[in-house]
Amino acid sequence: MSGLREECWAITDAAAGNQRQALALAERLGLPVRPLVLAPRGPWAWLAPRLTPGAEFALPPDERARFAPPWPRVTVGCGRAAALFTRLLRPWSGGRCQTVQILDPRIAPTRWDIVIAPRHDALTGANVLTPLGSLNPIDDEWLADAREAWPHLADLPAPRIGVLLGGPRHGIPLDHAWTHAFIEGLRALQQRDGGSLLVLASRRTPSALAAALRGAFGNVAGLHWHGQADGPNPYPGVLAWADRLVVTPDSVNMLSEACAVGCPVHTFAPTPLPEKLARFHRALREGGLLHDLHADAPARQAPLRETERMAATVRRQFGLR
Repeated sequence: MSGLREECWAITDAAAGNQRQALALAERLGLPVRPLVLAPRGPWAWLAPRLTPGAEFALPPDERARFAPPWPRVTVGCGRAAALFTRLLRPWSGGRCQTVQILDPRIAPTRWDIVIAPRHDALTGANVLTPLGSLNPIDDEWLADAREAWPHLADLPAPRIGVLLGGPRHGIPLDHAWTHAFIEGLRALQQRDGGSLLVLASRRTPSALAAALRGAFGNVAGLHWHGQADGPNPYPGVLAWADRLVVTPDSVNMLSEACAVGCPVHTFAPTPLPEKLARFHRALREGGLLHDLHADAPARQAPLRETERMAATVRRQFGLR
């Protein structure tokens, strides 16, 4: 391994979900972690990770110095743009840098040492690992730290119902009709159980959806966070203190993180989902991890925590302590 840095590069684009997955895995590999957010230029950006000729010019000149030797011992990438750079590191390092690519790279997984793709992607190969959901940092220690960082949320009336809002995607419009029915379902849940509602929007949440929830539940104990104007994002604290979580059906990452907590998780999907996402929902439901909005659920459920299992496999295959 001479000439390599004894560190792990976590390579992503600017997408928060990709950064979260890459860092969650990289930080469990036992090496110093160097995060790299890289944005290739066209045409490499359009054809990543397929196009490799001339890829030494894929980054603007002022960014090339960040992606240069000495190469790391291990690199973890997440997302299609990152897959270009993790693919390049094998030949550019003479095969000495060991590479992990998270999410289906859309080309042969043999271009990497290990590919980690969620089960619903249906990717197969001798070097492919298939967790049920997406990777994330949530474990007992993470939740304890979040409770310590957000202690005032414990003062809200129980049960504390965390409501995690994603955004529309193909086949899931989250339109006016969906919003109205979702609010009525939440209202029935809150009126039945009492407690408080902790409503969190994301960057993809339509302003109309966030405003409708604030208008409908503004007088219910809890909180509404729709962006930086509402202060620091309490997402870790909401997960840590929630007695129940309700998640819009669109986001694999949010559903995976909610299911990692150990409290019951509900969603509202009144119409058929796109097939790949439907396979993911079906697997969660068959595992007793996801429930309809109106369904009864146990007070606690086994948490879905796969990141350490994936990391243990990587450490073993790469000879890391």
